[in-house]
Amino acid sequence: MLLTVADILAMPVVRAGQPEVAGGGSLTRPVRWVHVSELAEVATLLAGGELILTTGQALAGGDAATVGYLEALAAAGVAGLFVELGTSVPELPPCVAETADRLGLPVVALRAVVRFVEITEAVHRIIVAEQYAELEFARTVHETFTALSVRRAALAEIVKTAAGMLDASVVLEDLTHRVLASTARHTATSALLERWETMSRLLPDGDVSVVPVGPHTQPWGRLIVRAPAVSDVRAAAIPAARARVVLERAAQTLTLHRMIERDRFGLHRQAQTGLIDDMVTGRLTDERDAIAMAATLGLARRARYLPLALDVAGTVEADPVAHQRRTAAIIDAALHGVALSKTTALATAEHGNRVNLVLALSRTGDVDALLTAVCTAVLGEVRRVPGVDRGVIGAGSASESLLDTARELARAAHVAEVALALTPAAPRPFYRSGDVRLRGLLALIRDEPGVQGFAETELSALLRHDIRHATDLTGTLRQFLDLAGNKTELAKRLMVSRPTLYDRLARIERLLDVDLDDGETRTSLHTALLIRDLTVSDHPRR
Repeated sequence: MLLTVADILAMPVVRAGQPEVAGGGSLTRPVRWVHVSELAEVATLLAGGELILTTGQALAGGDAATVGYLEALAAAGVAGLFVELGTSVPELPPCVAETADRLGLPVVALRAVVRFVEITEAVHRIIVAEQYAELEFARTVHETFTALSVRRAALAEIVKTAAGMLDASVVLEDLTHRVLASTARHTATSALLERWETMSRLLPDGDVSVVPVGPHTQPWGRLIVRAPAVSDVRAAAIPAARARVVLERAAQTLTLHRMIERDRFGLHRQAQTGLIDDMVTGRLTDERDAIAMAATLGLARRARYLPLALDVAGTVEADPVAHQRRTAAIIDAALHGVALSKTTALATAEHGNRVNLVLALSRTGDVDALLTAVCTAVLGEVRRVPGVDRGVIGAGSASESLLDTARELARAAHVAEVALALTPAAPRPFYRSGDVRLRGLLALIRDEPGVQGFAETELSALLRHDIRHATDLTGTLRQFLDLAGNKTELAKRLMVSRPTLYDRLARIERLLDVDLDDGETRTSLHTALLIRDLTVSDHPRR
């Protein structure tokens, strides 16, 4: 930041000259350089912003010459005039103060002799140091954002870096004033984003705190720096030049990022992915901030939040680009289904063909009914995507906390993975953990040799007996276990006498060398039958 006339007046080397302001009003004019001259025509040699030091020879030629001299200096954009009294003029003529006030040109009388070289050295030392500091700052900005470009940093990191360099809040928005990324400094994120669209629309593109992002002819967003409040003593004012350097360099990096990533996902989707990741990993821990950021991305406030995981089975795409495009199509279809059901959600893609959703439902109405409508619409849209054979949705519990909901996405993903492995005859709109339980776990590991070996060890003797003797003792065992060992109910279901049933159960015990009254034995046999049901297609799945 350039020194002002007032700053120079406060310097000890100037105070030694007993300065007295003769006129000219405001002393806040910035000083670009200090120039010593006795020439009456010095104004023709100046570029503006100079502080002139003189002994006053140009003021000794009469009032008309003095007025002309001061008018020429003002027209040249001089920051101020310091006149050392005594050598050429003992006192300033009265017309000096009148003309200085009229022109708004600060004029200062130095009543004691000072060495002009000491003033120029002191001022130039500061000016040069500040210019060097600005050059160093610009170099640091260039190197920092170049490094971010090289390693293809995410939008949020680019914005965070800009905010750190300026020690001020920085927001990246799209052309509809939706917040794509933000970093709050000296304030809460919720406060920064409160009524953001209203505030943003009032900032014209030419504002010093606003820089367009994107190619010159096709900008796709704006980068905005929000200075701290005047009452906030924790942060100093942001130099406009530095703010501009940082914002413009950050905007260039964001533009390059968009060009590199444009074949992947849209900016709005990337922002949603970043927000969900921040909530899941614990980088974002404030509930109000999370809700405020989610609201800028379209998630309804004052809602019940649910974690959903959509798993899709379909044609395997060997081409990474084709796989990426289908993933994008699945997300678009899922969000279209959400919109059709008049709800809102944040979405992010995971490995494979999984889409995680943070769903916002109305606080009124039955959760299951609302969820059924949403999931039915989502699955209907997803099945339209080429290459998709089937989709299932795993759901977690409803919560008033957005952060808690995001952290439950992993559980919903597990349910979806299990449900997809079950391939039931009658698919449901959604599955909860209670719908999969042990059968779901076994569905995930049914192809493991150790699991299959366990089932064979438990049941092989019984299966061989059924084959050799054309019996169905395996079916009897399955129903016995399904009824939790209730022999009376089992006899009714099989429509046999109790002695006949007891005989069958006794044969099963002898063949397997087990005691069916033992709880652990029943659990082991039931598990083996579930594994067999999942691995042998001609057995009924219960």
